[in-house]
Amino acid sequence: MAWVSKALCRATDPDELFVRGAAQRKAAVICRHCPVIAECGADALDNRVEFGVWGGMTERQRRALLKQHPEVVSWSEFFAAQRKHRSVS
Repeated sequence: MAWVSKALCRATDPDELFVRGAAQRKAAVICRHCPVIAECGADALDNRVEFGVWGGMTERQRRALLKQHPEVVSWSEFFAAQRKHRSVS
């Protein structure tokens, strides 16, 4: 997890990222300009992390993605393919 050292939230109090409900959307603002947002989100999805804001996604958003795409084996590869598809379009 080399991406962790580059995460904008590394100096943030974890209590700010591990909040409940609507406060998660507010906490996700920290992630907006993070250079490793995709890596963070992929790691959380690959490891089925249930709690907190990861990769700019709330718990509910991650659960929805996992439910929508049960076939995904590697979220890093999935996000890379999405970025490639967008750059071609």
